[in-house]
Amino acid sequence: MKNIVIFGAPGSGKGTQSDLLIRKYGLGHISTGDVLRNEIKNETELGKTAKAYIDKGQLIPDELMVNILASVYDSFGKEHEGVIFDGFPRTIPQAEALKKMLDERGHKIAAMIELDVPENELMVRLVKRGKESGRSDDNEETIKKRLDVYHNQTAPLIEWYKNENIHHHINGLGALDRIFGDICTVIDNL
Repeated sequence: MKNIVIFGAPGSGKGTQSDLLIRKYGLGHISTGDVLRNEIKNETELGKTAKAYIDKGQLIPDELMVNILASVYDSFGKEHEGVIFDGFPRTIPQAEALKKMLDERGHKIAAMIELDVPENELMVRLVKRGKESGRSDDNEETIKKRLDVYHNQTAPLIEWYKNENIHHHINGLGALDRIFGDICTVIDNL
């Protein structure tokens, strides 16, 4: 079983690379963004609560996210190939909670794959995505807030995963196929 955390700033290509990994390796996929957008679209209580945080460019409370992810993770059954965690964890307490949740199931994270993209390129990608998809959180003001949150709250996870000896740095700038190939090399060697 290869549980993978795909990691990077908003716009670094986590979703795109996750889709390619799912097709190649048969992994499950838990995108906190997709899970939350679905809840918001369906106007559930969770969705309403999550929307209030997202609209301000803030992170969802840890306990709420871990409970949601545990439920989605368990839905894959006991004998799956592994799961890609996309957009989670975003803080050290979340990483610790994810590790604990997996430990309780006799599972672990096999690798944290960091997609590293320069900030000016992230802005270009996210503004373009906002225009193409109509995502309300892909506007310049919210993007700047999300990148600030990433640098201040999320980037420290890189050191945490280095200490766990499962961090893998990938240059996320350049040709899609080259980036995917670099990620596959990491996964094939797990």
